Amino acid sequence: MPPHCGPVTPVPVPDLSGAPPADPLPILREWLDAATGLTDRPNPHSLVLSTTGAEGRPDARVVLLKHFDDRTGYLVFYTNYESAKGRQLAARAEACAIFHWDRLGLQARIRGPVVTSPEEESDAYFATRGWQSQLAAWSSDQSRSVPSRAELNARMNETAARFGGARGDWRAAPPPGAITRPPFWGGYRLFARTVELWMQGQARLHDRILWSRDLEADGKGEFHGGVWSAQRLQP
Repeated sequence: MPPHCGPVTPVPVPDLSGAPPADPLPILREWLDAATGLTDRPNPHSLVLSTTGAEGRPDARVVLLKHFDDRTGYLVFYTNYESAKGRQLAARAEACAIFHWDRLGLQARIRGPVVTSPEEESDAYFATRGWQSQLAAWSSDQSRSVPSRAELNARMNETAARFGGARGDWRAAPPPGAITRPPFWGGYRLFARTVELWMQGQARLHDRILWSRDLEADGKGEFHGGVWSAQRLQP
């Protein structure tokens, strides 16, 4: 291990050197919980989200995991639906998410279809965000060009005034009432069709196991998974 990584922190998960467990989701839950305890990492639930657009070109960026349903097997993240990733998901609603916790010697890769979260779920989460972040969601045409920082600031001032806040300086005070969620902003659910878990081993003989299952769409924005099958991959 490179010197800057430091020692690997023990993680209370099943030993992956033997027969693979039948279901990877409880393991992923334990790893996410363990990552939460990393005091030297400010965003332990950050993940790299990879998508492809209509032209077939790959893209990736870091987003924050906001919910993990370890029963059904989906991840939730939030963004502007009209951002680059939003447009790419509209063209091809498949994605890959990667967590990498170098301090733990662990990595997880989840691939599958993506759907928008229910509106009430997005509304509930948006209400928990700080008012400045709420104003920013309204003010930013995410991923699109802007002529200057001053233009962004002017948009924030306009948004604050629209919701009854201080005119001329959005930082002065929060608007007096609730800031509603923009219709172009909300959550996505990435349903796990495959889960690949990687645990660091000696001499680079890492434990690497891939679980796969069939997913069936129910026509209501949900997927139901079949029985997982597992195979060990060479590192």
